[in-house]
Amino acid sequence: MTYTELVAAIEAYSENYDTSTGGFVDNIPVFVYNAEQRIYNTVQLPSLRKNVTGTLTANNKYLSCPTDFLATYSIAVINADTSYTYLLNKDVNFIREAYPTPTDTGTPAYYALFGPDTSAINELSFIVGPTPDSAYTVELHYFYYPESITTVSTGQTWLGDNFESALLYGSLMEAAAFMKSDNDTVTFYKDRYTEALSLLKRLGDGMERGDAYRDGQTKLNTNLKGNVVA
Repeated sequence: MTYTELVAAIEAYSENYDTSTGGFVDNIPVFVYNAEQRIYNTVQLPSLRKNVTGTLTANNKYLSCPTDFLATYSIAVINADTSYTYLLNKDVNFIREAYPTPTDTGTPAYYALFGPDTSAINELSFIVGPTPDSAYTVELHYFYYPESITTVSTGQTWLGDNFESALLYGSLMEAAAFMKSDNDTVTFYKDRYTEALSLLKRLGDGMERGDAYRDGQTKLNTNLKGNVVA
């Protein structure tokens, strides 16, 4: 489902084509963006992961986060022999106490989210311990919001292409709140959204985190009449 198709569906389901300034159509991007944010914070999808490499400089224990950074999956130091050493997540106070002076140097073993980057107050930075004794290449695996379907140039995203039902009904929930729809309508959209989201969670939090060799294939027990039984 492209963004154009999504907008048309929202208008048709809501039977609202108000194009006045600040009206329903003007607010459709807000409905969609809010639905995306709700979905992305409910299901951990592979499309929300990103890998980047950076450099820890000698005698500097701070590392800037990417501008689209939201949360960490892992940080690893790439050694000279290309092997990976994964850093352990700790609190800032642990690192400060374990390595109290900048001269406590070595290969970093721990990291913590330190706070705003001094050069970009709206962005975060990491602190590592001990202080790097030389330059190290690091690989960061992190969670981010992909570009919204409302702004991406192609009008297509992974969510719109692969699970449009969750995006559509999530957007319709937001639209119903905007229109102050009756309780039956709100409940209907909420139920359909919850149903779609449960299927998406089955994919993102289930099927994509296992395989038939390790976990076996999913199966349901049935009785002789073909009915599913517990």
